[in-house]
Amino acid sequence: MVINLEKCKTIMIQGTASHAGKSLMATALCRIFSDMGYKVAPFKSQNMSLNSCVNESGDEIARSQIVQAMAARVKPIAEHNPILLKPKSDNSSQIILMGKLYADYTVKEYYKTYIPQLIPHIHESLEKLKRNNDIIVIEGAGSPAEINIMDGEIANMYVAKYLKAPVLLCSDIDRGGVFASIYGTIKLLKQEEQDLIKFFVINKFRGNLDLLTDGIKQIERLVGKKCLGVVPFIQDLRIPAEDSVSLEDKRSQGIIKIKVIQLPRISNFNDFEALEWEPEVHLSYTSNPDDLKDCDLIIIPGTKNTINDLSWMKQKGFFSKLRDLKESGKIIVGICGGYQILGEKIIDNAIEGDLDKEFSGLGFLPIKTEFKAYKKTTRQVISRMIGFPQFNGLLIEGYEIHMGEITYLSNAHPLLQIEGELNANKEFDGAINETHNVFGSFIHDFWNNNEFRKKFIQFLASRNNYKNVKVESKSYQEIVEFNIEKLANSVRNNIDMKALLTELGI
Repeated sequence: MVINLEKCKTIMIQGTASHAGKSLMATALCRIFSDMGYKVAPFKSQNMSLNSCVNESGDEIARSQIVQAMAARVKPIAEHNPILLKPKSDNSSQIILMGKLYADYTVKEYYKTYIPQLIPHIHESLEKLKRNNDIIVIEGAGSPAEINIMDGEIANMYVAKYLKAPVLLCSDIDRGGVFASIYGTIKLLKQEEQDLIKFFVINKFRGNLDLLTDGIKQIERLVGKKCLGVVPFIQDLRIPAEDSVSLEDKRSQGIIKIKVIQLPRISNFNDFEALEWEPEVHLSYTSNPDDLKDCDLIIIPGTKNTINDLSWMKQKGFFSKLRDLKESGKIIVGICGGYQILGEKIIDNAIEGDLDKEFSGLGFLPIKTEFKAYKKTTRQVISRMIGFPQFNGLLIEGYEIHMGEITYLSNAHPLLQIEGELNANKEFDGAINETHNVFGSFIHDFWNNNEFRKKFIQFLASRNNYKNVKVESKSYQEIVEFNIEKLANSVRNNIDMKALLTELGI
């Protein structure tokens, strides 16, 4: 049943800090409202994240809005996340505007030069979503009480004031100081902004709820806001994470040991969640090359700055360690930027750095990467394995997000052939060495391909003589869907939905 409201309703989720549960609360509400029969749209005006994804139109938006669209049962569109900022260094980032590469900027330039150019796209996106939906669930960014940038921010109270949207403030009790964070956040805001906050929620609670009762009553009196509920910590919640803060929480156990090199500018670490969720896999991240010797698979992940992270790997001693491990037969895989690092050379025509330079890669694959122009490939792809005999013929679906073009050098063996309409150009992706223990690909979500992943886990088990290894019976997509339902049920059962609906006028 679909219910159409006469006027689109909006609810905004803000937080006392990053990782306070805003994204998950927005995801839960998208599913709850969808279950009620409403047409729902997620929205985040500006997201700073290196975890992004590509929709059917080739638009790049943050992974969190992709997940929220899944929860809302709608296709993700650029309007769900009109501005995506992808950090390249401590002082510069890349702007993705309406799903397309727009510009690089420094922090000083952003507020003065770029924000005036970006604001109209926020307004246009919201107006389009309002015309086509019953409810918009809006996620803020970080905290609205960052007093050094409050006058120039466009992701929190700017949006709430533009829409006159009621705000639900999320706080994280798991990290401590929850009452101080609620009080401080609200009291640092201007009065008109305080007035927009209608409720607060305490997230990630463990223990006896009775111990919180007196504190909740006191903080309600102090800030003049109602506690909408206390949401318990959900153990082993398998929903793609938004940012690298969540890497601190990652834990997995199993006999098959996989190490992901934690590059300084690691991007799209969601690529490895499907592996992490396998029952027989122990996946962990490391910035120490000595940790690699006892693992069964080494992954070099994507990066927002291939050149800088390549230099970091050399300085840390990863190059010499990986060369030894490769000769011993260890399996080494590179995804996107990691794939480029596996090659013989990278030529940067002042795209990633300030000068034209040539850099030596690991030299494990006979490929060359060249950053020729300020352009970016973003597309969904379907490909077929052709270079790895044990898996040839299997389909690999995913998406590409990368700068730079690959040239195959002599004796190169492509890993995949692109299928479908793109196959008219006889395109290939990836490469594999002659001994089949090193390969790489531009394709993100590589391990989400269920048949390939399960067979690859069994391949690793057989190769290392591990007996009776089991693989996950559910597909990656089924796991995410099941956990969205688990999250929505937890929120539904632990917050005052009647009060929230009354505030929305539903």
